[in-house]
Amino acid sequence: MEWTSKPERGFLRLLRRASLVAALAGAVGSIGFMLYAGRRNHSLLLPVLFTIWVLSPFVALGFAHLASKRWPVLTQATLYSLMLVLAPGSLAIYGHAALHPPKAQAAFVFVAVPPASWLLMAIVVPVSALISRRRPRFPLDK
Repeated sequence: MEWTSKPERGFLRLLRRASLVAALAGAVGSIGFMLYAGRRNHSLLLPVLFTIWVLSPFVALGFAHLASKRWPVLTQATLYSLMLVLAPGSLAIYGHAALHPPKAQAAFVFVAVPPASWLLMAIVVPVSALISRRRPRFPLDK
């Protein structure tokens, strides 16, 4: 019976590592696109504020990643999957805004994506935690 939980733990470990790499790449790439999009701005304060704003969802994901080892397996897997979705999703949106700027300012994208990411995290992770708490326990779940 013990062998049934080991592949799950191995997969969860792989998912955990992949999500961390994706989040780090997403954070670095997002900052790169932000700096590229604002390359003509000669202010120093604006890039600093935008950097904090754009990095905020990735920092939150990093803290959640650190705390997640004590969470139920379903909640962990949900967090790691969310990280694997948010990182490339943010990169795609930021990349499009930086490399194909619309006629209006591209700054809107860099202002709007972080709260959208926060909102998604605030919905998905707690719902997963609630579902994992209500899920019936089976003898093989040990």
